[in-house]
Amino acid sequence: MAWSVVFAPDSFKGSLTSVDVAAALARGWGRARPDDTLLLAPLADGGEGTLVAIEAAGGWEPQTVRATDPIGRPIEARWLRSADGRRAFVELAAASGLSRLSAAERDPLGASTFGTGEVLLAAIETGVRRITLGIGGSATNDGGEGILRALGVRFDPSTRAADLSGVDPRLAEIDLRIACDVTNPLLGERGAAATYGPQKGAGPDQVAELDRRLARYADALEEAAGRTERDSAGAGAAGGTGFGLLCLRDRLRSLELVPGVELVMDETDLAGKLAGADLVVTGEGRVDAQTAFGKTALGVAQRAAAAGVPCIAVGGGVTSEGIAALAPLGVVVVPVAEGPGSVEDAMAAGAAPVERCGERIARLISLGG
Repeated sequence: MAWSVVFAPDSFKGSLTSVDVAAALARGWGRARPDDTLLLAPLADGGEGTLVAIEAAGGWEPQTVRATDPIGRPIEARWLRSADGRRAFVELAAASGLSRLSAAERDPLGASTFGTGEVLLAAIETGVRRITLGIGGSATNDGGEGILRALGVRFDPSTRAADLSGVDPRLAEIDLRIACDVTNPLLGERGAAATYGPQKGAGPDQVAELDRRLARYADALEEAAGRTERDSAGAGAAGGTGFGLLCLRDRLRSLELVPGVELVMDETDLAGKLAGADLVVTGEGRVDAQTAFGKTALGVAQRAAAAGVPCIAVGGGVTSEGIAALAPLGVVVVPVAEGPGSVEDAMAAGAAPVERCGERIARLISLGG
């Protein structure tokens, strides 16, 4: 009997986009079960790779704008505009992402989100008034100061003061949704610097300095905005970008922080693709302890369970903690790896092992009739 199978993976970071992974799984599956109906639904969590997944769903037109990278170099940054011209999807990582820098170029004290502000302005210039911003994968710890500068906020370092009087008046017409998967506050042991600074190259002394800088920045911006947002859930996201944008809430028509995986699943109509499906295959680079904290595989598994659709998760790497995280939802976890080897070897192997994994799973399904 022919099945309808949905392939809804995240990317395998540093190796394959979610589009690549979904296509590879489907190619392998098709070799074993050529009569099945295969639907591709590549996903992301709001970080790097989200633009690719959203664009693949259709209804979006890619745009390019001149901007600056985290350390001020000129670049071309991509964003998406809906076919009707009313909506935009912007990925912070496109201009201000860690992948823009080599390890030697990382600058946790100086990296700026200004380039992301330039992309947002470019979208506004086209007449877009509903913007979704994915803020994962940043190289920055500036509290969103660069974005705010691009949008017209002025900061006076000599007086440690902020001035919102020059904010672009068009912001009052903007509905902004921020794809954010973390709940960290801005400051302290769970804050932006302590939690994410080391990933961006900050040593212990720099983490402490970043936290002090963010505290002074918060004092100035909260006073100017008339809002207290440093302890808000998500304020620490993307090096404090969540905080900076939350402080602009009164200048925007609307602002909301939305879980990234949920947002992308909605944008790509995963619910519609699950309707009538016999199976969904999800996956990510590693199915591990972090899977329990809102990663793509968990989000898909939850949607599949609610729809009554069985779910299989594949992982470039799999740990017992990852298996345990998905087990309560009845998910079967299958590793892509075909033998011992390094992460570097697995990444260099490309899509071929993922194809073979898809084929193995399909043959197992066929054994059951």
